[in-house]
Amino acid sequence: MAKQIIVDIDNTGEVRIETTGFAGPVCLEESQFLKGLLGHETSRCLTPMFYQKNDVELRKHINLCG
Repeated sequence: MAKQIIVDIDNTGEVRIETTGFAGPVCLEESQFLKGLLGHETSRCLTPMFYQKNDVELRKHINLCG
């Protein structure tokens, strides 16, 4: 799934930010710059994707032979 940040502005000027394709709390980090630009947050609704774990496996290889 492609990662997207959707900004919806209604006729009253109310702004809604929605993220899709992000697993876990990284969605909040990725949209933080928009919240900083647009003002203070009045409410937050977290989706089930927020509670999913990111399945990225990190492997480090260490050369043991010199």
